[in-house]
Amino acid sequence: MPIHFGTDGWRAVISDTFTFNNLRMVAQAIADAIASSTWHNGNPPTNGFDPRKIVVGFDTRFLSDRYATDVARVLAANGFNVLLAQSDAPTPAISYAVYQQKAVGGVMITASHNPPRYNGVKLKAATGSSASPEQCRQVEVYLNDNEIQSRGPNLMDYDQALQMKRIQRFNPIPSYLDHVRQLINFDVIAEGKLRVVVDSMYGSGRGVIRGALQGTGCEVYEIRGEMNPGFGGVHPEPIARYLAPLAGAISSGFGDFGLATDGDADRIGAMDGRGNFVDPHKIIALSLRYLVEKRGWRGAVVRTVSTSRMVDRLAARYGLPLYETPVGFNHIADYMMKEDVLIGGEESGGISFKGHIPEGDGPIMGLLLAEIVAAARVPLNELVDDLLEDVGPAFYERKDLRLRHPVSKSAITQRLRDEAPAEIGGEGVAQVSTLDGVKYVMKDDSWLLIRPSGTEPVLRVYAEGRSQAMVKALLGFGEAVANSVA
Repeated sequence: MPIHFGTDGWRAVISDTFTFNNLRMVAQAIADAIASSTWHNGNPPTNGFDPRKIVVGFDTRFLSDRYATDVARVLAANGFNVLLAQSDAPTPAISYAVYQQKAVGGVMITASHNPPRYNGVKLKAATGSSASPEQCRQVEVYLNDNEIQSRGPNLMDYDQALQMKRIQRFNPIPSYLDHVRQLINFDVIAEGKLRVVVDSMYGSGRGVIRGALQGTGCEVYEIRGEMNPGFGGVHPEPIARYLAPLAGAISSGFGDFGLATDGDADRIGAMDGRGNFVDPHKIIALSLRYLVEKRGWRGAVVRTVSTSRMVDRLAARYGLPLYETPVGFNHIADYMMKEDVLIGGEESGGISFKGHIPEGDGPIMGLLLAEIVAAARVPLNELVDDLLEDVGPAFYERKDLRLRHPVSKSAITQRLRDEAPAEIGGEGVAQVSTLDGVKYVMKDDSWLLIRPSGTEPVLRVYAEGRSQAMVKALLGFGEAVANSVA
């Protein structure tokens, strides 16, 4: 069976590998793993969780609701009591439900920001975070063992499961929004009299930000909020190239700035009133500055290796500890569960902050940005300009460069470390990091990250510079590396 259950679960093309039969096998492996004595690896959560309760949710993709129902049927047949979302919901709302309902874990049917032809499974731990790499490994072991033993999945009739209350339908949104209201100052938002365009990108974040802002006096205009499993033919990823409809709505006068969430709403992007994309680097930095200077909060700052060093400069200013992690929000979540973390985020738009679950959350970060704009009483573009004047400039760009053939990730990482240049773009290299790929940090705080893909012949190249010319030089170096791979 061509199924790999990795750190972020399983994703595959619908009707190719992502089939009902394969999904049932994955659900059976999840049931086996969670029921095992080694699931918590001797460190069970301390929130008094119910070891037989599991939450299941789903996004807006093709057949996601049917897939979720089948997962619930398998789990119910294995003796679990399943809370099954009554409609599509954001991944962070399902993750919060796992924590709030004291469930042992959760399953989310989603392929997040992937193209429409994909679907997937995300596995959640009792804390609301993603399942640990060890827990995901256990699922994969059971998946392989069951296949070897020709053991099929247990499957319970849906109506019978409902009658026996082994499956119960629920709405995760009200409790999630109650929690959000404890973390966002809606009085400040109300005073700002904001005009906001929300772009849900046809994903499961639809209606959530709009619903949260009801009663605040804000004018909220939502686009791409209807059900469209094909996402209008674009990737449901809140980055500049996919947000033309948001720019159009803002330029047409429907709002003064925009907020965008991805397919399962665990990522955030934004756009100012001039149609400029406000990337997650700036959202993290604006949020950090606001939480410290306006709310007086303290705590550690966690960012991935591909995230702006504006964050570093702010953390140093405030005397806050800063941690750099490999790419992936699960690494940030590890710190959030162990330490007093003020904010953690990654360049792809997964961000969370103190008081919230260790999970990237698009709606809550969009609402925090709305609070920041309302409190400042100036347009978002002016806030960004002030930020860049304060701790920038910081120009950023990323490219995925296809190689002629697959290469060893470890070999190319070793080569890039051993052959580190003395300078790039006329600026000396001050530091070389191999935390995740190879990162060259320049003396002026510009940086270049080259991460070989572990699954395809691609070099992912990230660059941040003090000028566009520096970014161009850094990316040019990355392109030369790609061309040199024999």
